[in-house]
Amino acid sequence: MTGTGVTAGHDPARGEEWSRLPVGRRERHQDAVLALVLAGALAVSMVLYDSMGLYDDPAPWWVSAVMVVANAGPLAFRRRFPMSVAVVAAVAFAATQLLHVPEGLFVNFTLFIALYTVGAWCSDRVRAEAVRWVLILGMFAWVFLAIVFRWSVPSALPDDGDSVIPPYVANSLLSIIINLVYFGAAWYSGNRAWTAAVAKHDLDERTVELATERERSAAQAVALERVRIARELHDVVAHHVSLMGVQAGAARRVIDRDPEQAAASLGVVEDSARTAVEELRRMLGTLRQTDSDGHTLPADAPSTEGLARLPELATAATTAGHDTGFSVVGDERPVPPTVAAVAYRIAQEAVTNVLKHAGPDARADLRLRYLPDALELEVTDTGAGARASRSTAGSGLGHVGMRERVAAVGGRIEIGPRARGGYLVRAWLPTA
Repeated sequence: MTGTGVTAGHDPARGEEWSRLPVGRRERHQDAVLALVLAGALAVSMVLYDSMGLYDDPAPWWVSAVMVVANAGPLAFRRRFPMSVAVVAAVAFAATQLLHVPEGLFVNFTLFIALYTVGAWCSDRVRAEAVRWVLILGMFAWVFLAIVFRWSVPSALPDDGDSVIPPYVANSLLSIIINLVYFGAAWYSGNRAWTAAVAKHDLDERTVELATERERSAAQAVALERVRIARELHDVVAHHVSLMGVQAGAARRVIDRDPEQAAASLGVVEDSARTAVEELRRMLGTLRQTDSDGHTLPADAPSTEGLARLPELATAATTAGHDTGFSVVGDERPVPPTVAAVAYRIAQEAVTNVLKHAGPDARADLRLRYLPDALELEVTDTGAGARASRSTAGSGLGHVGMRERVAAVGGRIEIGPRARGGYLVRAWLPTA
């Protein structure tokens, strides 16, 4: 039995190996100071007990000096080698009495501290239990031998007198009770210290994990915010840039033979550019909003748009050369601003796709339906021409953005070609 206690302990609750050892410089310094203080206390106590005449034949002074070192010295290493120190302390405790060293106070402290340290610092809990059981059972064997020896010497037994319990019985019971309390306290306090150390270790690990998770969440939030801003920029810019490109191309083609039409097309380009700049300025202003504590508020640029601008989209598409109808089915009523913003952005993206992909002769229809508990938006086109072919996977930023917006409000969306030709975007957005 080495008793070093340096093997890592297994924590069943966490399924991990953990050890309080090795100790740091501060703990080593504290143990050295404790050993010196107890050595001084033992020396003073031995002088006083010797003066009281504790033994008729006390040990020589050099034996007492050796016992001072044997009892107090190992405590300087108690947290580095707890089980070895406990064994040495127990042997020194017994030797102090066997050799009639006049000391009966501080040797109890040294043994208590040694047993406590085994429970508080040994990571190998099985060996810690075994060492303490062996030492405690050995000490109780010592107590019982002392009791039997006293009972075997009739002259050493006190007179019974008139007491209810014979004095030698009371003395024996008192010795047993004192030792039970003594060793029980050392056992309990050591285990409690170990449990507290494990709890602190777990708490420290969870604190580190939480800090790491906070950093990860912050990084994810930044990434999500970048994606969201990219989606907003796409929504704001793509429609107007597409419209500007179509009108600029029309103006270039007719500028020689129809200056008035070219001027009209360039006017649409100018209006689209101005609108795009205004929307970008509004979106960036929203991104910079802060609350009273200086924290940046979540940007919500789409909320500046709503259902009232849907006819404007249809008009812009018609001006760009794609005849686009707009109709409302059902009784109009107020809807949540978020739903209105999502509906507008989906319609804007769908109309932009018509301008970019549907072909020069395609016609589009934008239809808004008010259902009892939802809002349904539908954008269709005839999809004439070779450029009408479009991906249905929604892998582009526009399709992804539409799906994410609809999912955010708990709705559903259908994107894909129609059976009779053309393309369909239909979104169902709950309003209740």
